[in-house]
Amino acid sequence: MAAHAGRPGSFSWPAAGPDLIVGLFVLALGLLCLWQAVAIPVTPLYAQVGPKFMPYVVGTLVVAVGAGLTLKALRGGWSQDLEEMQDAPPTNWRALGLLGAGLLANLVLIDSLGFVFAATAQFVLVAAAFGSRRPLRDLGIGLVVTLGAFLAFDKLLGVNIGAGILEGIL
Repeated sequence: MAAHAGRPGSFSWPAAGPDLIVGLFVLALGLLCLWQAVAIPVTPLYAQVGPKFMPYVVGTLVVAVGAGLTLKALRGGWSQDLEEMQDAPPTNWRALGLLGAGLLANLVLIDSLGFVFAATAQFVLVAAAFGSRRPLRDLGIGLVVTLGAFLAFDKLLGVNIGAGILEGIL
């Protein structure tokens, strides 16, 4: 807190300036999302929830986070709180590698095998990254969850989220 000039809880450019920039950037990103949501064309086919709903939800949440970060920055910032943390655990490179492998597996497999198998592989790798030691159980849970998501999107909403081997059978 030595770099924090002035009284605690007050704005100081050298200390809280970067925090303010981040907060304003996130706020602008949320406003951009809302602005672009307005531009999404809507056809009369949508009676209830249309294509604008989720962009409005995401944009509103990002604006709220940006406003909160900006207010926190104006009250003194948050990054110095991170600097004061003691005894932070070391980076878990294995977990980060498994998360990256899960994203890569989904990216590589979705075109050839489809959503269900690609997302199931990602589920198993992410579960391992979070410490799971039961890959067969994770495989079963992942398969049920991703199959349910595929069927909900494909059969209920009529949205193709990645046709593949299994999806062609269903």
